[in-house]
Amino acid sequence: MSTNIRTGIIGYGLSGRVFHAPFIDVVEGYELTKISTSKPESIALIEERYPVTAVVPDGKSIIDDPEIDLVIVTSPNTDHFRWAREALLAGKHVVVEKPFTVNVMEADELIEIAHRQNKILTVYHNRRFTSDTRTVKKLLNSGLLGEIVDYESHFDRYRTDPRPNGAWREQPLPGSGIFYDLGSHLIDQALWFFGMPEAVTAEINSQRAWAKADDHFDVRLHYTTFTATLKSGMICRIPGPTFMLHGTQGSYVKYGLDVQEATLDSGVIPQGKDWGREPENIWGTINAEYKGVKIQGKLESEPGDYRDYFINLRDAILGKSEIAVKPEEARNVMYIIELAFQSSREKRTVVV
Repeated sequence: MSTNIRTGIIGYGLSGRVFHAPFIDVVEGYELTKISTSKPESIALIEERYPVTAVVPDGKSIIDDPEIDLVIVTSPNTDHFRWAREALLAGKHVVVEKPFTVNVMEADELIEIAHRQNKILTVYHNRRFTSDTRTVKKLLNSGLLGEIVDYESHFDRYRTDPRPNGAWREQPLPGSGIFYDLGSHLIDQALWFFGMPEAVTAEINSQRAWAKADDHFDVRLHYTTFTATLKSGMICRIPGPTFMLHGTQGSYVKYGLDVQEATLDSGVIPQGKDWGREPENIWGTINAEYKGVKIQGKLESEPGDYRDYFINLRDAILGKSEIAVKPEEARNVMYIIELAFQSSREKRTVVV
């Protein structure tokens, strides 16, 4: 490997444009070598933003390049397994956009190949690196709320009309629908906070009359002493709480999304010490009593920073650090997704 990790990104939709290319471009130790896309508008944008990056027509042009060290797969979900498998077999390190794959069997095969090839394989569960998730993780580790008795997380939107041009996420394809898309985020957060649950109860359905894939879910992860409720819908004019935690010593409620996605989508470069800081008006509210001290009011959010994902990835590839998002963890997300679909289909609680 040369001084920099030569990186190719397969796809330049929202994921490649907003969540990957800007960070490979600015984080020290990477070279944004190639991006694959055939869309004229995407090619024009890449040439404007990254003039020294080569644009190629497909993922094969990246995987077959012996100069490429790292492949980032941001293709539609149905192609995650194909591209990741080919890249690993070609001796590349691989990042796969979430969800990891469309089933557990594919995830297991990729993990086995990565171990055999001695290559880094990870999944872009970037919401571990958001302001709100980091705040909740720190709060849980502090013990400030006491023993958790109830946990709820929402990822709500309001979009009543179909996306233009027949977006693949709304088509009846493997890995399509809101549960694979947003549910994978909420599941990964819950597993990161609390570990694997004992059982799953789920209702996954479509609320919009024209929908061909699921657009609503209510999933309960049952732990020994509490239930984690994960909800998302596309007909929510007033979104539910991003996080709501109740413990024996206090409660924490948080509304509003991490600011990084909207900032990146507007074309802002991810840099500076204030990157990822939330405005005070969307800080969460806490009401707790800890060792006789009463605490009530706004709780300042931790800064979010997707750059840390890529810094950790770089260091893991260079053998200086353990990978933060382990493929086995992403595989467990796929397992919970499969159990949730089974629960919804059979209308019963399924033991993990």
